[in-house]
Amino acid sequence: MFPSHESSCDEEVSDGLISYAPFSDGKDDGSWPKDSEERAQRRRANFLGLSAIINRLAASGRPVTCMVCTLSMLAVGEVAREHRLPFAVYWIQPTTVLATYYHYFHGHDKLIAVQHGINPTYEVTLPGLHPLKICDMPTFFTEKTQNDLSKMILQALRELFEQMDQEKPTVLVNTFDALEDVALKAIQPYMDVVAVGPSVPPLGALQHKNNASEAQIHLFKHDEKNCMEWLDTQLEKSVIYLSFGSLLAYTKRQAEEILHGLQCYGQPYLWVVRKEGRAEAVDLCLREVKAGKGMIVEWCDQQKVLSHPSIGCFVTHCGWNSTLEAIVSGVPMLTVPSWSDQPMNAYLIEKEWKVGIRAERDAEGILTREELANCLELLMGGSEKATQIRANAHNLKERAHETVATDGPLETNLQNFIKSMQNKFIGISNLIQ
Repeated sequence: MFPSHESSCDEEVSDGLISYAPFSDGKDDGSWPKDSEERAQRRRANFLGLSAIINRLAASGRPVTCMVCTLSMLAVGEVAREHRLPFAVYWIQPTTVLATYYHYFHGHDKLIAVQHGINPTYEVTLPGLHPLKICDMPTFFTEKTQNDLSKMILQALRELFEQMDQEKPTVLVNTFDALEDVALKAIQPYMDVVAVGPSVPPLGALQHKNNASEAQIHLFKHDEKNCMEWLDTQLEKSVIYLSFGSLLAYTKRQAEEILHGLQCYGQPYLWVVRKEGRAEAVDLCLREVKAGKGMIVEWCDQQKVLSHPSIGCFVTHCGWNSTLEAIVSGVPMLTVPSWSDQPMNAYLIEKEWKVGIRAERDAEGILTREELANCLELLMGGSEKATQIRANAHNLKERAHETVATDGPLETNLQNFIKSMQNKFIGISNLIQ
């Protein structure tokens, strides 16, 4: 993010509203820690770097009054404790997943592990939640052979929940009441949870966002002009939009299966294939693209695409950001989950909210052409189920827009959170004095 700063944290970058202060974790090449020892070293480096920023801001007359971290930054809580600052966690997955992790780390781990080995479809009833199949839970619970990354992530999450047990921070969740009222009520007895989602701009802001000064930063290079102009030529709700997020690359066989499934169904498509997995898929689909039946892009402004009237459905990996963007846009989803929270997100989309259906992978983990074509027909066709899914998606979109409206629940929750952090800071300051 700050290649010119190297390891320095003496300078800040501002976009006019938010200021960014870079710091080093001891190894700035973007790699994951190789083992627990390296993870501990980076955590210590994070602690020292953040502490230096806190001290520098205080010395300049701008004392920090609250610290907020995501689920992967344990050092923030440690720094907050050291400096006696109010501390909050920003949970970037559904509340249902938050509650599931909480109960997994508070006595349900053995039950889940045992039953998964016997029957992955076994339903577990966690306090306050609807019954959940073990196979729909986060994959870190259910992997038969955990790799080093999965072990590291699960251990980091365990440490985060231990930290939250000790510090009792406010937990901000990227969700809203109309979406997860059951889960929000279920977790309230165990932690102070505040719904601060959906953290995506409303459609009106997107559709009128032509000011160059409001340009967004994207993970990968994209050609927005050609993409949107092509969508403008398509019929309403006719285009299949496919994207499996910023991490997954396509194997040759998976690219072939998707291509043939799209050909079989016959509707126009917009397919995001990142550079890492692009060569094989582009070679396969070049003739289709030239014929005008589809378009392949390395990246796009996803929410702007989802809000386009030509989009009929979203074939998605079920990352939480993608899920919320589809909900805000009212687009039905064909879910193809892979790992982490994605299976549970797919469950919520299909079973609780009924705004999509789930595609099943074969024994090798491949979405086959037959499954893709059949699911697209079920989701985009004229059946009673497809009509109901579209109606549900529209209704949920309306509820999301009500949430983000001026003086709506999102704004109220954020204002109340800020006031509570201010009061905590004043209280701590008075105790210190």
